[in-house]
Parts: sequence; C-alpha cells; structure tokens
Amino acid sequence: MVVKNKELSQEQQEELLQILKERFEKNMHRHESLVWAKVQEKLEANPEKLWSLNQMEETGGEPDVVNFDEDMNEYIFFDCSPESPKGRRSVCYDREALESRKKHKPENSAIDMATDMGIELLTEEQYRELQKLGKFDTKTSSWVQTPSDIRKLGGSLFCDYRFGHVFLYHNGADSYYGARGFRGALRV
Repeated sequence: MVVKNKELSQEQQEELLQILKERFEKNMHRHESLVWAKVQEKLEANPEKLWSLNQMEETGGEPDVVNFDEDMNEYIFFDCSPESPKGRRSVCYDREALESRKKHKPENSAIDMATDMGIELLTEEQYRELQKLGKFDTKTSSWVQTPSDIRKLGGSLFCDYRFGHVFLYHNGADSYYGARGFRGALRV
C-alpha cells in the first residue's frame, strides 16, 4: 500500500507535536542534553518527516527522540513502545518473502511497511542502543535489518529482550507471528 498524500493538516501537525512534546518531556532519560524547542523547529521545517512520525504513532510505535547526530545535524527517533508496535505485527520480513509464501500469506512485509512510512527498520546495533533506554519487547519481538548474505540464504533476523539480555535470533524471512513486528528509526 503506497500512500500518495504524505502531508498532515495543520491541526494534525499541532496534535502530533503536542503528543511528541509530552512524550519527550516525560522521558528525559532518553535525551538528557536535548531541548524540545530545537527538535520542534526541525520538525516544523520538515513536514514529510512529521508525516512519517505520524505513521509511526498511528501504528503504535510511540516514537521519541533518542539521539542527536551532530555531524549530520539530525535528531534520531526510534519507536519506543514497550512492545513491538501493534499495528506492525504479523508481517514477514520483505516483499520477496511475502511473494514466496504459497499459503496463509500475511497482509504485508516489514520492509514494505517501513518504506511506505518513510522509516527504516532498526539495525541490531540500534536495537541494542534502544534497550539501554528501558526494557522493550519483553513479550514480543521485532524484525531488524538483516545482512544481505543471510537474506540471500532465505533467513532474516529479529531481536527481543528476555532474562535481562537482548537476544538476536534468525528465522525464515517468510515467517510471521502475532507477537513479532518491527521497530523503526527516523532521522530529522
């Protein structure tokens, strides 16, 4: 499902900015040295990024600022929902995996959904960074970017948090489960 109109109304923008501001202020441990006014200024200058953040929000991701890349002058948002976003579960890894399924195909793939939303799946490294900010995916799991050599062999990677540790697993890219979705990253 490719969305053509990637703009929010003024009212939608204001509502989303309020949600993001409240989340930012409630979770200062994720971005101690950052100031909301600067984040908001950057967001208002990039309405297409606001649209992507709204997609993250609407699918249950609870996006929040987790870092600032000084070299690129970009704020980095991750999905910070306690569990893998509800609106992005029961998806296989990518289009190739989706098309290879003969029976019981899921509605979509993680890569296609992320692309449509204008975000990227977290890498394993980003996933581990996220886990330093709290405990995420204690009951669910999330697809992460998979190296091409693994993907060429039909596999894909996912992570979760159990027993006080982040675990990285493999599965067939065409598999999907009700408790597995994906978390995204967005640079603004």
